[in-house]
Amino acid sequence: MEKKIEQLIGEMTLEEKASLCSGMNKWKTESIDRLNIPSIIMTDGPHGVRKAVNEDDFGAHGVDDNEKATGFPTASALASSWDRELLSEIGQALGKESKALDVSILLGPGVNMKRSPLGGRNFEYYSEDPYLAGEIGTAYVKGLQGEGVGACVKHFACNNQEFERMSISSEVDERALREIYLPAFEKIVKEANPWSIMAAYNKVNGIHATENPLLLDILRKEWGYNGVVMSDWGAVNNRVMALKAGLDLEMPGASPANDKKIVEAVKSGELDESILDETVKRNLSILFKALESTKEVETIDFNKHHELARKAAVNSMILLKNEDRTLPLDSNTLKSMAVIGELAVEPRIQGGGSSKVNTTQVDIPLDKISENMGDNVSVNFARGYDLNRDYKDEKLIIEAVEVAKSCEIVVLFMGLPDLIESEGYDRKHMNIPENQVLLLNEIAKVNKKIVVVLNNGSAVTMGSWIKNAKALLEGWLTGQGSGSAVADILFGKANPCGKLTETYPLKLEHNPSYLNFPGVDGKVKYEEGIFIGYRYYDKRKIDVMYPFGHGLSYTEFEYSNLNVSKNELEDTEELIIEAEIKNVGSVEGAEIIQLYVRDKESRLIRPEKELKGFEKVFLKQGESKKVIFKLRKRDFSYFDPSKNYWIMETGEFDILLGSSLSDIRLEETINVISTDKIEINLTGDSPVSEWLMEEKSREIFFEFLDKVRDRVENSLQSENAEMVLGMPLKKVMYFDTELASNSEEIIKNMIKKVNS
Repeated sequence: MEKKIEQLIGEMTLEEKASLCSGMNKWKTESIDRLNIPSIIMTDGPHGVRKAVNEDDFGAHGVDDNEKATGFPTASALASSWDRELLSEIGQALGKESKALDVSILLGPGVNMKRSPLGGRNFEYYSEDPYLAGEIGTAYVKGLQGEGVGACVKHFACNNQEFERMSISSEVDERALREIYLPAFEKIVKEANPWSIMAAYNKVNGIHATENPLLLDILRKEWGYNGVVMSDWGAVNNRVMALKAGLDLEMPGASPANDKKIVEAVKSGELDESILDETVKRNLSILFKALESTKEVETIDFNKHHELARKAAVNSMILLKNEDRTLPLDSNTLKSMAVIGELAVEPRIQGGGSSKVNTTQVDIPLDKISENMGDNVSVNFARGYDLNRDYKDEKLIIEAVEVAKSCEIVVLFMGLPDLIESEGYDRKHMNIPENQVLLLNEIAKVNKKIVVVLNNGSAVTMGSWIKNAKALLEGWLTGQGSGSAVADILFGKANPCGKLTETYPLKLEHNPSYLNFPGVDGKVKYEEGIFIGYRYYDKRKIDVMYPFGHGLSYTEFEYSNLNVSKNELEDTEELIIEAEIKNVGSVEGAEIIQLYVRDKESRLIRPEKELKGFEKVFLKQGESKKVIFKLRKRDFSYFDPSKNYWIMETGEFDILLGSSLSDIRLEETINVISTDKIEINLTGDSPVSEWLMEEKSREIFFEFLDKVRDRVENSLQSENAEMVLGMPLKKVMYFDTELASNSEEIIKNMIKKVNS
């Protein structure tokens, strides 16, 4: 293949090379008939294949203009399964459907962080935690590409809002970039080798993502990525600069004006033609990969894929509350049930915008609930509210209250409409529409047994109504099988096993990005740094509605026998952690065991806990299993921006195993021994603490300042120790007349010796 590509490039004109750097139309790459180079099709994902019926049409498409495909749960739901195998299975199914529809690259997954719960595309993203997003995204990409269809991991980087999305500059410091916003991409690049990466619309620190040094310096040189980098649709700012920075493919096409700029830049010497050749080589590489994989196209069993979508929905839903064991319901003893809410008959199964799929079928919640209740049981429905109009409809409320009054239990469907949550705009608040909250509170006056089922793509506030819900099922946007999945969980045919991948705060104002979202004057400042999501709430000890990792089950699990392979770990070694998990409840179910690490003392401020591992374990009643985790140096490290590398400090770390961030069941402390040297450039302004940190500099300190040795050492043993340690070297000398008169010369000699 490499020889063939080199030969083709050698036969191309400059203009033909430039033409391959942009698309033919909205969805196709450019072809060159003279050289028998065909085009391939890419299309929107990531939770379903959204292929336009007319693939040559440049215009926008509604749902009905797309081919039929399976609608799986959106990313926020799928991540809540914490199930790598499930994500791989869904990736495989999407790969098969893509090939059947002649699609070579599926635009997904999205692995951006949920910096703010207001982000309009949060339903397309996995988590507020980079480790979790990286693990889930890697499984998805491996499954998809295992079928010979390329993934396009997006949106690189810091694309965390919709407000002014094509021009906003995400102002983020180096440490936050490295620890929060880049690791999910890094994980997928290094372990799954995606065919393509999508550069985002926004700027990062003032430079457009499509021409940002991140592409060349980190993605290509540091991580070794050699796949194609394409633009988000219409994201290119300066085509020649983008090409130099490592952007291979501008989408959509055609783009004759920018192709011409590339040609002119080569002719003028502004652009080295070898850079263009490398770009063309990468673009042709995925073209031939795609052509090779299309040789085996399967007939799709859409019924089988629908069952997979249903399975995924079951695994993604989260039981947040279950007061008095209200759930599961017993269809054998229930005589009447009220199902209320427009979402029960018009379910919101996916988010708005470019990822909207023309589904093969949709399970309606009301129908599936009725099927479980049987013919002799009364299931009464009331619409309750107008989903697309947030106003009080007295008639609908009265009707719903009357229905609720006459039934044993109420299942109330609540959630967010596309008008509130969609690509293209951010949410203005975290509230459920007021007409739905009013409805719940009115129903609670006549019936105290209310089960709420939510349909939403990101966190919502609940303070004004949660007390009126006996049970709360987070139903997310869980695809075309969600109606069946809800019924399965309500009636105990399935045991809920999802857990939150984002924190549900008590109020929006508690979110760390609150004062810096969505930005002003073309910039949004990420002033919270590494403290997004649970890292912030946990460090600040702020109460939340539901913590990261939370999720209930119909059974109970017991944790025991925590064992670590070493109590002292050198940074070249691997730590193996084992524990026993037992199902001590009455039904089979799955538990998600979460591994967190805590640095007990650090030179730089660090989160209270950080997720570094998880395993989902299915257990029958009474069954127990061993879970095993492995940690390496990077898992204990932080990124030091002053040194521009990852550092693991010698010291104590807590190993924490739990059912959620706030429900830690087992704990062990180990000592790590690092060979990393924390080099500090000592000066006269350096505090005493830094001069005393290393043995060498400590000796030099007292060699030159022997006169004040007793005073300094005594102070370090007194209540003034902190003040002395924070005092700059030159100020220590200031308080001694003889030293002060010669301080500049003494400091100069100290620095010279310490650097020798």
